[in-house]
Amino acid sequence: MHSFTTALGQRASNTLRIATYNIHKGVQGLGPTRRLEIHNLGEAVAQLDADIICLQEVRKLHRREAQFFAHWPALPQADFLAPEGYAAVYRTNAVTRHGEHGNALLTRWPVLGHQHEDISDHRFEQRGLLHVELEIQGAAVHVIVVHLGLIPGSRIRQIHRLHAFMEREVPGGSPLVVAGDFNDWGQQIKRMLAGQGLHEYEEAVPHRAFTYPARLPIVQLDHVYVRGLQPLGLQVPRGRAWWRMSDHLPLVAEFKI
Repeated sequence: MHSFTTALGQRASNTLRIATYNIHKGVQGLGPTRRLEIHNLGEAVAQLDADIICLQEVRKLHRREAQFFAHWPALPQADFLAPEGYAAVYRTNAVTRHGEHGNALLTRWPVLGHQHEDISDHRFEQRGLLHVELEIQGAAVHVIVVHLGLIPGSRIRQIHRLHAFMEREVPGGSPLVVAGDFNDWGQQIKRMLAGQGLHEYEEAVPHRAFTYPARLPIVQLDHVYVRGLQPLGLQVPRGRAWWRMSDHLPLVAEFKI
């Protein structure tokens, strides 16, 4: 196991901590030298001490990797990574030759319901969003986990589809979180989401929120946007233990409920 230092600190009872993390399917490296990081990721997720953890590139199963790694977990990765007392929700985005992967949400709060929406823009990239309704301090809070495409035009169309989904499925007065890997470091998506009432904490020193690539981060691909919650701050855990586990670093955001 790695040695983790998070320094995320204590928080008030009316503070909601939300993390988003692309876990790179629990494996790092290529070919015969690749290494299994899912066990370290399990410890890391617990260290984040977040109320809601939005995960991307999560495997439900992968027959080839299960044969290659002696310690491949018997459980689907979302269930394996869920700390004690957390509920895990997983929905598939992509079906591949040897298995499948998608988005997941781990939460301390009760799950009222969940659904999946296919937002694939072309046949070469299978993408989806995971919508989970939670009960937090007696109120319904909607969380949408996204993993957008690699092509700029695809991402814009996917944001339009996200907007249509929100209009259809999320009551206008309900608190809403949209978090995940946006694969984008420009301003257009931020402006589009702002037009839908979604905002994130604006870091005074923007590079502190850089999450990619994990070893030497130079851009922020990962975001937590909210409506109906007050953003309080952002943190990105850093250090060798973190950059060895995935090509992304986790982003941890805090909000006043």
